[in-house]
Amino acid sequence: MPRSFVRSLLLALICLVCAAIAGVSRAEDYPSRPITLIVPFPPGGSTTVMARIVGDKLSAALGQQIVVENKGGAGGTIGTRFVAKAAPDGYTILLSYTATMAIAPAMNPNAGYDPRKDLTPIGMIGFAPNVLVVHPSLPVHSISELIAYAKAAPAPLQYGSPGVGTVNHLAGEYLANEAGVKLQHVPYKGNGPAMGDLLGGHIPMMFLPVPVAVGNVKAGTLRGLAITSATRSNLLTDLPTLAESGVPGFEAALRYGLAAPAGTPPAVIARLNKELNAALASEDVKNRLATEGAEAVPGTPEAYAADIDVDEKKWGGLVKKLGLRVE
Repeated sequence: MPRSFVRSLLLALICLVCAAIAGVSRAEDYPSRPITLIVPFPPGGSTTVMARIVGDKLSAALGQQIVVENKGGAGGTIGTRFVAKAAPDGYTILLSYTATMAIAPAMNPNAGYDPRKDLTPIGMIGFAPNVLVVHPSLPVHSISELIAYAKAAPAPLQYGSPGVGTVNHLAGEYLANEAGVKLQHVPYKGNGPAMGDLLGGHIPMMFLPVPVAVGNVKAGTLRGLAITSATRSNLLTDLPTLAESGVPGFEAALRYGLAAPAGTPPAVIARLNKELNAALASEDVKNRLATEGAEAVPGTPEAYAADIDVDEKKWGGLVKKLGLRVE
């Protein structure tokens, strides 16, 4: 074997060892500067609220500021793609969400990322349900009455959502598929415009985050029919779940977590997961999540990866079955 080849091989091995040692050193020193937490949606929504709740606690635990940055657009794919292509050093992380981890990759051929290959789960934050609400002029007071009304209606019953590919949109498609009724999706640019038309009676129904809907439900300006999660909401305890209301197995909760670019050092992921779980165990974070109708779900990165996989198969399967697409 030529000596030049041996020298080259040894040099390459030395470089690999040095890189590994440097990586371990960087992980041990982590974090040494502020961390950017990307929210892939515009400010003001539930994803931003979740980011700030956990970000505040992580900042204190890590001794570095967590800078929450909203990078919305294209149903959350722009911000998610940004993180997927960021340096895998733990200084750019993602507020991951059902719409971006499970729905967008199936609906959007130009999403530009694969959540399984391009992102590494840090841990789940928790889940929060939507509530199916109708305008009081719609003569239904339960899911069974809604299904009967929709089946008898001469035209598909309309429902609004904050946009194509959102969980609110897919929840309507899911309900129509499971209940055997025809519903017509009316997309808006955000919950605000959609809710304005709902309150004005221009659309008859909508799936809304519970905190957004609770005031109007209690005031009687909207009528709540059912909760979309497997368990009832702590904010609207009198409302049954859709599964309890004659649509067995129905579950369409909003699932939130943290993720990092693929290739982020395991020691960095472990540190972030440890501090995230500690934050979720604290009473103040639990209370803040509860005010958003959410429930904390601490766990390992592997558990969150499995949850993403189940969610992706569920929503991806529905998207494929119904032939849904967004360009």
